[in-house]
Amino acid sequence: MDDQVRQVRVLVANPQGLHARPADMFVKLAMQFQSTIEVIKDRERVDGKSILSILTLAAGQGEELQIEAKGPDAEEAVRALEEQISKNFADDYEI
Repeated sequence: MDDQVRQVRVLVANPQGLHARPADMFVKLAMQFQSTIEVIKDRERVDGKSILSILTLAAGQGEELQIEAKGPDAEEAVRALEEQISKNFADDYEI
């Protein structure tokens, strides 16, 4: 099934929110997948592979985001992105 759709809800834990460095890391990870990836905050839906789009969400600490992936690797994409956010980008970024 080529057009899987997977969604996950995540909370932004970073005290500075989803600012430039974590947004860049998110986009770099998202770009590794074939699936289209969108990030939704409230009623705003943006391209998860565009740093400018991610930054326009102005997602602050404690805000809920929904990550939606559609495509052949959608399941893998949402899991990887959810893990990155839940670890607060800890592997590559120190707060």
